[in-house]
Amino acid sequence: MYTYFIISSIIINSFFLDLNIKQMGFYDLSFKTPQGKTIQMSDYEGKTVLIVNTATKCGFAPQFKGLEELHQKYKDKGLVVLGFPSNQFQNQEPETNETIEEACRINFGVTFQLSEKIDVNGENTHPVFVYLKKQLSGIFGSKIKWNFTKFLVGPDGKPFERYSPTTKPESIEKDIVKLLKL
Repeated sequence: MYTYFIISSIIINSFFLDLNIKQMGFYDLSFKTPQGKTIQMSDYEGKTVLIVNTATKCGFAPQFKGLEELHQKYKDKGLVVLGFPSNQFQNQEPETNETIEEACRINFGVTFQLSEKIDVNGENTHPVFVYLKKQLSGIFGSKIKWNFTKFLVGPDGKPFERYSPTTKPESIEKDIVKLLKL
């Protein structure tokens, strides 16, 4: 009986968490910087936002350069690039919150905003990724399959497109330009 109660509680709580995330909008979400400062997504209202789960030791890490190029080219035209470091794929993000920004800056020239290390899958999935995965499933379902999965959110706060880890940042540029109305 006790086990039944616990399982029922978990299912009910999951349902209401799922329901709350579905009712929330992009601008209701927030994240923390590696230093622990909270940033509200509402700070980016009216901007096009590119969100990427990153890892410095991943084979796709050279994409940091392309992401930085997009950031530099379009930051003054309304694009925000946000990197969300995650260590969920073969421990490819060994950096700590204390060292992640410096490592990305020195090794890849990154100046765009990074979050603290987060989970993109599982029971501790960050709410930003819970929301994005619910809105835009991938080819194989909603689960993030690897580092450098990308989500593009329009200036209206609506998720526009999800891109696979193999999609290079320069391939996303046409969609960015479309959303920026350039």
